[in-house]
Amino acid sequence: MKEAIILKSPDEIETMRRAGAVVAEVLEVLKENIRPGVTTLDLEKIAEELTKARKASPAFKGYRGYPFCLCTSINSEVVHGMPSKRALKEGDIVSVDYGARVDGFYGDAAFTAPVGKVSEEASRLVRVTAQSLAKAIEAAQEGNRLQDISAAVQSHVEPEGFSVVREFVGHGIGRELHEPPQVPNFGIPGRGVRLKAGMVLAIEPMINSGGWAVKVLSDGWTAVTADGKLSAHFEHTVAITPGGPLVLTAI
Repeated sequence: MKEAIILKSPDEIETMRRAGAVVAEVLEVLKENIRPGVTTLDLEKIAEELTKARKASPAFKGYRGYPFCLCTSINSEVVHGMPSKRALKEGDIVSVDYGARVDGFYGDAAFTAPVGKVSEEASRLVRVTAQSLAKAIEAAQEGNRLQDISAAVQSHVEPEGFSVVREFVGHGIGRELHEPPQVPNFGIPGRGVRLKAGMVLAIEPMINSGGWAVKVLSDGWTAVTADGKLSAHFEHTVAITPGGPLVLTAI
């Protein structure tokens, strides 16, 4: 039996917009601090202070035993990389994933940023992944099907020679960080549940420059590309509304 998708009222979506605003503001500051020599632990400390200052709770810290506010994934790391004393280097790309809880509701978003000057391949991967999220959000219309979102990502990135991670997917979000439904980044248009006003989805393309296979390292969290090629990750929390998709984690 499929788990029920929880529809949110307009008031609940307004609360989620407040959580989303915290996420957007924190990620914006983190983006400004990404440069060669900065460690991912430096970014973690900034995120923790900003979360506290906004009277919000970090979404990831303590979730299934995860010890940090941020996931910071560098180069071939796909998702769930843990902050450390590792310094960012010129030419790296780093994905930063962050969530916050405000008044019982969650917001969740991610971006991938270049560190200084990066290769053409890295730059193109980041650009195309960001574009695929924009296309997925466009497809998040009331009356469409869930896999219209999935197919929007896949149909944009694969012609560019990139691949869609299969093992990790987007998700519903609300009072829980992860709720039904799962939102894959690959699929067939016209399939899946019908999108209804009140659904809130964390849409998050994870795109590799090589093959789609990934593996999880011995820390039990960090997922990396199996072939060691680059990966990029973008995410927004998006509400389905009668007026079209509403991005709750945008500045």
